[in-house]
Amino acid sequence: MPDFDAILFDAGGVLVVPTPSAVRSLLAPYGAAVDDATVVRAHFAAAHAMDHARADGVRAEWPVYLQTFVAGTGVPQRHREEATAAFAAEFDHWMWCHPIPGARDALAGLADRGVPIGIVSNAGGQVQGELARLGICRTVDAADAADAAGERATAAGGLDGVPVACVVDSHVVGVAKPDPAIFADALNALGLPASPRVAYVGDTVFYDVRAAAAAGLTPLLHDPFGFHAGDPLPSGPHRTLNRLADLLALV
Repeated sequence: MPDFDAILFDAGGVLVVPTPSAVRSLLAPYGAAVDDATVVRAHFAAAHAMDHARADGVRAEWPVYLQTFVAGTGVPQRHREEATAAFAAEFDHWMWCHPIPGARDALAGLADRGVPIGIVSNAGGQVQGELARLGICRTVDAADAADAAGERATAAGGLDGVPVACVVDSHVVGVAKPDPAIFADALNALGLPASPRVAYVGDTVFYDVRAAAAAGLTPLLHDPFGFHAGDPLPSGPHRTLNRLADLLALV
């Protein structure tokens, strides 16, 4: 029997990370050597550090994220304070525009199998439009409307967004993770009750694992570089997902 009947996804750290070109323009003057792979890895290192900042009782966890991200791009120690300040000044929701390799393929594989899927993200009101613009996903309603009008909503790269049941944006619904109430609209869109047979894929323990577990879902921690392997961080029950493609074996 398959493990899950439906899967919900975070956006940041699961489908997208900060855009390498934007990171380069900010950090290259401080000595960063920022290729796409470096940015992806720097995000996961920073997300892991942010989780530990919360576990240690530090409330300024996003500064920890920024500091660790900058270090992960290779900025020399002597420039990191100044580089982090420059990065922080420009860091916002609109920077998250680089698709994680394999993310769209994983969504498409699930959709081809008829698995109900949706997105639940702490965001700033932009996530639905950005995911559609990038050709990652679009809501079923938007896809149906485009098809009925004889239009194909494709991204600049020519990709159709994978149809999903919903894109829940915390800014729009007025509730954010780790509050489990953020999942209510998504479960309604899926037509399913809260259950361990609904998975939620996120990249942080504090925000994603906590929220999904509290909502009665099964948290899957996206950890492609193994930063959480053997981690003593208290996290509650969750499963680790090293590759999004591994989801296809669970449905």
